[in-house]
Amino acid sequence: MSYIHVAACFLLVAAAGGIVLALASRRRGPVPAAVLLTVLVLFLLTAVFDTLMIASGLFHYAQDPLLGLHIGLAPIEDFAYPLAGALLLPALWTALRARRRAREVSTENDEARG
Repeated sequence: MSYIHVAACFLLVAAAGGIVLALASRRRGPVPAAVLLTVLVLFLLTAVFDTLMIASGLFHYAQDPLLGLHIGLAPIEDFAYPLAGALLLPALWTALRARRRAREVSTENDEARG
């Protein structure tokens, strides 16, 4: 299995999880502009730090399973993981916040009745 296959599976799971969590929150999901800004910052950090770590010899990749596209020394496949995090984590945050609010409203209603 090539790196792109692993990255695609990871992205598919993260995107599906993000969609499910955004729908489960019953409110609007994460702000798209904030997610886009997060993706851009994470891509920049990935490019810089992966390049530094690869250049210093901390790790290397077998060339056969790579697509061959690089940003700096970082293979393009490495950018799937920050993208997955930027898709999944804001949706998880939104869903957990909506769950907490629903619990607080339920508690307030119980106290008002009792």
